[in-house]
Amino acid sequence: MRIRIGITIAAPPDDVWRAVEPVERHVDWMVDAESIRFTTGQTRGVGTTFDCETRVGPIELTDHMEVTEWVDGSVIGVAHTGVVSGSGRFTLVEAPDGRTVFSWEETLRFPWWLGGRLGEVPGAWVLRRIWTRNLGHLADQVGRRGRERQSPVVIPPSTMNSAPVQ
Repeated sequence: MRIRIGITIAAPPDDVWRAVEPVERHVDWMVDAESIRFTTGQTRGVGTTFDCETRVGPIELTDHMEVTEWVDGSVIGVAHTGVVSGSGRFTLVEAPDGRTVFSWEETLRFPWWLGGRLGEVPGAWVLRRIWTRNLGHLADQVGRRGRERQSPVVIPPSTMNSAPVQ
């Protein structure tokens, strides 16, 4: 399952980066992230690993993650290696008017007890709504939301490898 969502935030990328760069503070704007515990000595950059206690409705799990990509000011990429596996990526791009276009993309695989591939359809629906709300919280935390929001998009697994990443 691949999910892409985004929002335009009425703040420059440096301001938005200051809110997303401290991984441990993601719990401040992600309603599904209950706590983050680092499992390496480092807390920033490629190679950082952490466990995120995650709750979606009645489902609680520990999401083991490793930072696989880090470009100061613009990109954080992670590999999910726990019960739910896959990858995720935040990108920040400055819009011509100085605001920030924040994109969040995840490619996830559910275990059999969460429905496997069949669970991806309702899972994508639920996660897209939660994560869209999370981006609203981030925008509210950083500054006023931009008027234009990118539409949430769910890309079916059959087209995952052919879809361009923006």
